Amino acid sequence: MASLYFTYSAMNAGKSTSLLQVAHNYEERNQQVLLMTPAIDDRAGSGKIASRLGIKRQAMSFGSDCNLIDKVLAEHRRTPIDCLLIDEAQFLTEQQVWQLSTLVDRHDIPVMCYGIRTDAFGNAFPGSAVLLAIADKLVEMKTICHCGRKATMSLRVDENGQAVTMGQQIAIGGNDRYVSCCRKHWKEAMGLR
Repeated sequence: MASLYFTYSAMNAGKSTSLLQVAHNYEERNQQVLLMTPAIDDRAGSGKIASRLGIKRQAMSFGSDCNLIDKVLAEHRRTPIDCLLIDEAQFLTEQQVWQLSTLVDRHDIPVMCYGIRTDAFGNAFPGSAVLLAIADKLVEMKTICHCGRKATMSLRVDENGQAVTMGQQIAIGGNDRYVSCCRKHWKEAMGLR
């Protein structure tokens, strides 16, 4: 029986590396995977999933208006999919998360989503909030703050390394724009008590 998985963490915990390893494991067993990534995140190039370790794979990109049931089932009819892997799942819409649950429940396709829970301001991303609510299995990947504690927050920084305390929820970036930190140091950087 298929399940909906959500693997989450702060930035720089190795989520994309883990996704690419899972894809490799399936393929090593001659099983078919479909890799997908939101079109909004094109840091590695359009339709690419890349890890900080330098591993990169082609993926199918999708926009916020995409019906994932239609898109995935069209691929599934061509070549049966043994597992759907989605990177940067925080950018899914609420409706798309429910569509993924339909792929699991009605079409028996396992779906593994990888993403972050909260934005740089401590608010849940809509896609992540629904995944946390309805996923069959939740997995937290861990990374560490500069102090050695578990990092649970992603702090957005400007070009001078100073905390950005307000702005748009989505600002695409990597190590140049985000620092993983524990809640205590995130609150200090944000000027919160």
